[in-house]
Amino acid sequence: MNIRRFQNEDANELADVIAKTLRTTNIKDYSLEYIENDISFLTAEKLIERSSWTNIYVVCDDNKIIGCGAIGSYWGKEDESSLFTIFVLPEYQGKGIGRKIIETLEQDEYFLKAKRIEIPASITAVEFYRKMGYEFKNGIAEVDDEQLYRLEKFR
Repeated sequence: MNIRRFQNEDANELADVIAKTLRTTNIKDYSLEYIENDISFLTAEKLIERSSWTNIYVVCDDNKIIGCGAIGSYWGKEDESSLFTIFVLPEYQGKGIGRKIIETLEQDEYFLKAKRIEIPASITAVEFYRKMGYEFKNGIAEVDDEQLYRLEKFR
């Protein structure tokens, strides 16, 4: 198993990984309409575009992409960053891969230059991120209008 930077030719496979994960894992916390809307924003084309303003990493088991994570500037700020697009295929969940993704993102240049890192966390993943040291932003432990928790970590 290895983690490497995303390449444009990964886009179709990665979009499939994200869609499968959302439809299988996140469906317990979100409506199908919500899931399909998320998938529409995480197409191959949009992942390539996203890679122009974030550093996306993919986790591979041999040549198969099994997970991903991204980090970028928080609304263009120099000293704040945000984690995005963190997914692990359902059949690989619970094996430490998510932790490896977070550890990789926390070694990225966007993390290292940031004083604060934010995660828009799904209901499905909020407890995982809390175990990784992220806390509710401003102590607000409720989902926002996007049905996401806002978590943060200070360095």
